[in-house]
Amino acid sequence: MGTTDELIRPDLTPGRDPDRERARLRLVTPQRLRSFFAPRSVALVGASDSSGWAGFIVESLRTAGLPGPMVPVHRRHRSAFGTPTIRRLTDLDRPVDLAFALVPTDAVESVLDDAATVGIRNVIVLAAGFGEGGEAGRRRERRLADIAIDHDLTVLGPNCLGFVNAHAHAAPFGLHIVPPVLPGPVGIVLQSGALASNVMGFTRARAIGTSLLSSMGNEVIITAADVVDYLLDDDATKVIALFLESIRDPHRFLALADKALTVGKPLVVLKVGRTAAGRATALAHTGAIAGDDAVVAAVLRQHGVIRVDSLEELLITAGLFGYGRPPSGSRMGVVTASGGACDIIADRCADEGIEIPDFAPSTVSRLSEALPAFAAVRNPLDITGFTLADAKAAASGVGDVALNAVVDDPGVDFVFNAVAVPVDPPPDPAPWHRRYAGIVATQNRTGKAIVHFTTTCTDISPYGRDLLAGYGLHALGGIEFGIRALGHALRWTSARSRAALRPAPERHAVPAAHAGLPSGPMSEAASRDLVAAHGVRVVPGELATTAAGAVAAADRLGYPVALKICAAALTHKSDHGGVALDLPDAAAVAAAFDRVEAAGRAHAAAVDGVLVTAMRGRGVELFAGVTVDPSFGPVVAVGLGGVLVEVLHDVSLRALPVPPDEVERMLGELRGAAVLRGARGTPPVDLAAVAQAVGALGEAALALGPRLQTIEVNPLWVNGSEVEALDVLVVTRGG
Repeated sequence: MGTTDELIRPDLTPGRDPDRERARLRLVTPQRLRSFFAPRSVALVGASDSSGWAGFIVESLRTAGLPGPMVPVHRRHRSAFGTPTIRRLTDLDRPVDLAFALVPTDAVESVLDDAATVGIRNVIVLAAGFGEGGEAGRRRERRLADIAIDHDLTVLGPNCLGFVNAHAHAAPFGLHIVPPVLPGPVGIVLQSGALASNVMGFTRARAIGTSLLSSMGNEVIITAADVVDYLLDDDATKVIALFLESIRDPHRFLALADKALTVGKPLVVLKVGRTAAGRATALAHTGAIAGDDAVVAAVLRQHGVIRVDSLEELLITAGLFGYGRPPSGSRMGVVTASGGACDIIADRCADEGIEIPDFAPSTVSRLSEALPAFAAVRNPLDITGFTLADAKAAASGVGDVALNAVVDDPGVDFVFNAVAVPVDPPPDPAPWHRRYAGIVATQNRTGKAIVHFTTTCTDISPYGRDLLAGYGLHALGGIEFGIRALGHALRWTSARSRAALRPAPERHAVPAAHAGLPSGPMSEAASRDLVAAHGVRVVPGELATTAAGAVAAADRLGYPVALKICAAALTHKSDHGGVALDLPDAAAVAAAFDRVEAAGRAHAAAVDGVLVTAMRGRGVELFAGVTVDPSFGPVVAVGLGGVLVEVLHDVSLRALPVPPDEVERMLGELRGAAVLRGARGTPPVDLAAVAQAVGALGEAALALGPRLQTIEVNPLWVNGSEVEALDVLVVTRGG
């Protein structure tokens, strides 16, 4: 499906000079950020023993083990934190890798000037009072950006706490860090400063190591998208977790999401701000249905971004991708030591689309030989607490036998395996080492993913963390978050497979024929003509201006027929008496014409006539519409039609362009999807035919270019493979 450059690639940085934006991008390439996030030496400008911020940063640098010197800079104090100070950056004998500006807001510009003078190219700015501080702050922030660009400075902030790079032993970070700083595969980007402590606390508690954790501040030079781009290029990062208050550059973010699918690094996003747009025209349903957050959720899903609902889910899901092998299929074998856990897992798997197949007879036989006679050999498998309480049973390696039997089951794609993790050093650690070594041996011999979990999301002790790490094992935190993470992993794997097969969308220019359209709603006759020109099949109809003409049209179309007033100003015709349905003969048509026309003229200054259309009976009524999201451009919505779209709000959304297979997937997402498969004697809907019609509607929408406001068909009538638009509304923008 083609699209327009204006709609798919909008100006996503309004008010920003394109030349300055290109200059900014040169400061934040992955190569530049690789140096920025791995400093060996740091200068703290404004550091003093009385500064709490400085104290935290010094502590964080020492905790992480900064390889080189930490230089305090202060105009009045001769020393800070046991180290001699210098008065200004210009007093440095040689430039440091990074300057952290702890000075008041009005002194930040002089720090940038000094940094540039001595050849420092990387700066973090702590101070607030910039873009978040009203118009004066916004002017100050624009000036800060100009200075950074003119001086070739890569700046993180302002209003920023800094970052932690465990692999580089660099933590110029303005909050307390509890050691140890665990290096690992998870990159974390936060549009929040204070949450960073909670995030680091949780990752430490669940033994999740990070490649980078960065707070973003006001993003005057380095943006969240820039850090994502860097992490996609970073060998130490396998997965990227983001806390986002806003998606400031939607087009670039989606391009990075597509790149993430290509390189195999999942983006896991906690996006806050679930508010309805309230921007939709009262003339149509589509915009009201496609509220801000609904569009964000749909577009992220469309581009393979995993959206989560909590910090715990964010980090546990990232941990699954960072440490494990994503499942290759949806059939799961389960090994636990708790019948209750088996019940919970079975219930939650149904919610996430995870299958729990019966074990093969050969698997049942192997398990029956190893387990106690009272154990129920089924999937999910409870090996019973007997194996934990009985020393001989534990020593016999029943857990290893069970895990290997389930892994070998031909109907299982991956295994969800409960692991116990000791809190304190046990009197005899040998059984723990044997168990973990057995798990590793099983993992090494199989091509299937084995995902380990602890039954609840409790903290892992330092001893348990070191024991797991010694064997290269990772355990997801609890059944609830573990199953949700697995559901996300399966959907991401599916999205990646689809993306690999999908060709790049075509682009075409806006047809000149649509350039002169008037602004506002079009009459239904004109709306029908527009969508029909792009391949949408409309119910047969004729425009009549007299009762005799309406009767003649009805005779040609065949009875029964419907009459509808045709006036651009009347978009909700039935509300004003402008519709007559199921008219069985000429007399009924003639009478209804006068009634419908009179109602129209009473409520509209201009009436084109009365539209006579064939009636359609048995079938399914759907809704299909396109509206323009201010961030993501044209968005298509499909759902059950008629009044149900208003009552149920059961719709699926995607950003255009949408290929036919994706439209079919949208229809399958509806809560009312069972209706499409045939209900109460109605034939099942031909999903391919519906997808073709929705695709054509998308073409019509994109062809309007920047003139598009809304196109909707309600209802879109479907009877088997017959698909017709019964009612069409097109609303255009001025310009």
